[in-house]
Amino acid sequence: MRTPLSRSSLSFAVLVSALFCNVSRLSADQTVWLSALDLSKTTQGWGSAQADKSVEGKTITIGGRKFDKGVGTHVQSVLYIDLKGGATRFAAQVGVDDEVNGSTVPTLVFRVCGDDRKLWESSVMHAGDAAQSVDVDLTGVKTLMLYAFNPTGNVDFGHADWADARFVVYGEGPITIAPPPQQRVVLTPPPAPEPRINGPKIYGARPGHPFIYRIPCTGERPMKFAAKNLPDGLTLNSDSGIITGTTPARGEYVVTFEAENARGKNERVFKLVAGETLSLTPQMGFNDWYAYLGNVSDAKMRQAADVLVSSGMADAGYQFVNIDDCWMGARDGAGKITGNERFPDMKGLADYIHAKGLKAGLYTSPGPKTCAGYTGALKHEALDAKQFADWGFDFLKYDWCSYQAERPGLEGYQKPYRLMGGLLKQQDRDMVFNLCQYGMGDVWKWGKDVDGESWRTGGDLTNELNRIMDVGLRNAKVGEFNGPGGWNDPDYLQIGWKGDGSPFPLTPAEEYSFMSLWCLLPAPLFYSGDMARLDAFTLNILTNPEVIDVDQDPLGRSARIAAADGDTFVLIKDMEDGSKAVGLCNRSVVAQTVSVDWSTLGISGKQIVRDLWREKDLGTFEGQFSGNVPPHGVLLLRVRNAPV
Repeated sequence: MRTPLSRSSLSFAVLVSALFCNVSRLSADQTVWLSALDLSKTTQGWGSAQADKSVEGKTITIGGRKFDKGVGTHVQSVLYIDLKGGATRFAAQVGVDDEVNGSTVPTLVFRVCGDDRKLWESSVMHAGDAAQSVDVDLTGVKTLMLYAFNPTGNVDFGHADWADARFVVYGEGPITIAPPPQQRVVLTPPPAPEPRINGPKIYGARPGHPFIYRIPCTGERPMKFAAKNLPDGLTLNSDSGIITGTTPARGEYVVTFEAENARGKNERVFKLVAGETLSLTPQMGFNDWYAYLGNVSDAKMRQAADVLVSSGMADAGYQFVNIDDCWMGARDGAGKITGNERFPDMKGLADYIHAKGLKAGLYTSPGPKTCAGYTGALKHEALDAKQFADWGFDFLKYDWCSYQAERPGLEGYQKPYRLMGGLLKQQDRDMVFNLCQYGMGDVWKWGKDVDGESWRTGGDLTNELNRIMDVGLRNAKVGEFNGPGGWNDPDYLQIGWKGDGSPFPLTPAEEYSFMSLWCLLPAPLFYSGDMARLDAFTLNILTNPEVIDVDQDPLGRSARIAAADGDTFVLIKDMEDGSKAVGLCNRSVVAQTVSVDWSTLGISGKQIVRDLWREKDLGTFEGQFSGNVPPHGVLLLRVRNAPV
């Protein structure tokens, strides 16, 4: 017989039942839409992520199918999500939004990663393709990353949709988070106290012209320098290591540099080639443009020269101190260009730079005005070339800017550079000629023909800093036109800090990649950050001698693209000594394993693999090598035959 419940027992049972039902309701599977989260954490190549709309704010449409829910982005787009332990599945329909209207054929790939592991990836998708379904188990995953990218690097019209994107959640809901920061880890060991002579092994100069060269050498000071077989007409200061004088008669002169301090002694063979060809290896130095923009002055350039020496950059091989735009004043009654109020003594500035064993560079435009609106060289080219030489400058950057070609096509592109190049060669000093015309008319094919020693291959890099890998690939594809006496110039090194105190917008891995790629290409190395804010991390990237040796290798070969697989690729550069410089490159936003086979390198047998940034042998390998490469990173290696 059932015993009736008392009033108090009934109340307790009702309370327990209510609590049980409430817990069940809170713990049941729920749907959380991706579009309901904070999308401001999304990073992407253009525009901003849109909730329940395409990136242009229209209805999400993929392959003719419309979707009410989802997120519209633009490649390369990345969104990190903290799952908070509650999300069990992620599902979506992905594809290229129909709003591109057939104006292009974007090639997109969608990827879902969990805790740096690839969980799902679409096939290559094009405009008009039907949506592909995503359904990913998130068990045990802490952080999810949604990534849409173009594996070819072309981001134009990359309208990527995560349609019907949703989480199945049991418990606390997910939240979007900022990309995890990378640590600025110094990889390069500090210079040893004993001497190490750096810099190029081969050097071009024109006979009868003034000669100046500072022997780049690390090690404790004081230090004594010597030079065996130094040709007549040149004198070495044994305390400073600065060589001055007049370039000897045409010919090749093999000199042996020696440096000695209390810790030891070092020597290095240096071949001076007296002839018509300058820049037998890529130029190295400082240019002020991205550091200071228009806010440049005589004082800042003198400071740059001081720091180039005191920081150790000159000891790593950096030679030029180059003024960019904004130094010009008016022309005097004879038509000669003058410096403005910030540059009252141009010859005095060049002399100051030369006194440190360095070289001075200058800038102008073939047009009536420079890019910043200062006086250009148009109709005064001969006067300006002579004035620059009389002041004592050793380098000229000639920037297209306001110039209007009189003729279309190749002749029009070449004319102003052919004119100034010929005028510079008439002067009584060596003046390196940099053609800054942004790659028009495939300048790499004819830059040498107009007496150029380097030529820009594209626009200002500040607009493409998030695409360093793509810039490197573009330049590698025209690497056959690189070589002693003429170099493809993809623009200046922008790492560290700007003159306004803000950092350049790169991750630590991207800064290492910047230098690695430029040395593999090989490109001129001009640092364009604030010299007053150089720190240990930035200097470790700029002054690693083994990395710079890749750039300054006498063979002058550009790296070739040996293998490309989606968002990873391998660059290989032949070195004078028979070894190979190898870049294992990762364009992805997650770490990836990148491999290279010996057959791809054209070698066989046992090979010693050296990590150039860490200046450390990784061991002896046979057949291939694989390395873990960070997001947007490059693992820079040198591979050489192992002793038998």
